[in-house]
Amino acid sequence: MKILFLGGGNMANALIGGMLRQGFAAADIHVVDPGSEARERLAASYTVNCHADAKTAPDAPDVLILAVKPQQMREAVAPLVGRLGDALVISIAAGLDMAALGRWLGGHPRLVRCMPNTPALVGAGITGLCAAAAVDAAGRALAERVLRAVGSTVWIADEAQMDGVTAISGSGPAYVFLFIEALQQAAAELGFTPEQGRQLAIETVSGAAALAAASSEPAAILRERVTSKGGTTAAALETMAARGVKDGIVAGCHAAAARGRELGQLLGGQ
Repeated sequence: MKILFLGGGNMANALIGGMLRQGFAAADIHVVDPGSEARERLAASYTVNCHADAKTAPDAPDVLILAVKPQQMREAVAPLVGRLGDALVISIAAGLDMAALGRWLGGHPRLVRCMPNTPALVGAGITGLCAAAAVDAAGRALAERVLRAVGSTVWIADEAQMDGVTAISGSGPAYVFLFIEALQQAAAELGFTPEQGRQLAIETVSGAAALAAASSEPAAILRERVTSKGGTTAAALETMAARGVKDGIVAGCHAAAARGRELGQLLGGQ
């Protein structure tokens, strides 16, 4: 199987490492990146084939993974038009819809749009995927195999919901980091060392997430079980509610989804 990456940044790096652990062969993987530092890092780390220019990349790959920034996509894919054969094209570029990608690729129909998130860098990502009508069951299975190299996957039937995926899981790690940041600040104000605050905050978040994942009950029920009437947790949650914490998070997700739609329209209209 011949796999071509367009872009050799952090997410491509994570995917390549995960794919090699899954049994993909390094000799079958080609990466196009104009940056010599990125090429040298990938070649040294994984012994994959690296190219400075898409013009020297192999024709008709089985899989093309678009891992360049959305603003650079149209220019980056131009040298590949007419050279893709029946390739399955997997895009991990945020915001770009399949209509724009297909147009820029000369009408290529076999497209899968994906939205991974940064925990993929440690193999703990979650990726939303949406396939074009021309992608058959084998193509969907192949796309899932690639993205499962860095975590879990969830299929989205309606591409319009991909902006929501971006808002919830794509941007979501930033919301969690903000919560960790706030816990660490509170820990410092309560007299703990930075090291103690970091450990208390991070392990609380990771432990709570693990408990939620292991439980079949809604997060609201798990929250209620920690909250004794008139107790310390209740005092904290009442203060947070008064400050609009939950409503702010929900509103922030809606704002992220709206911005994703806006950026997609701007980029796709180029």
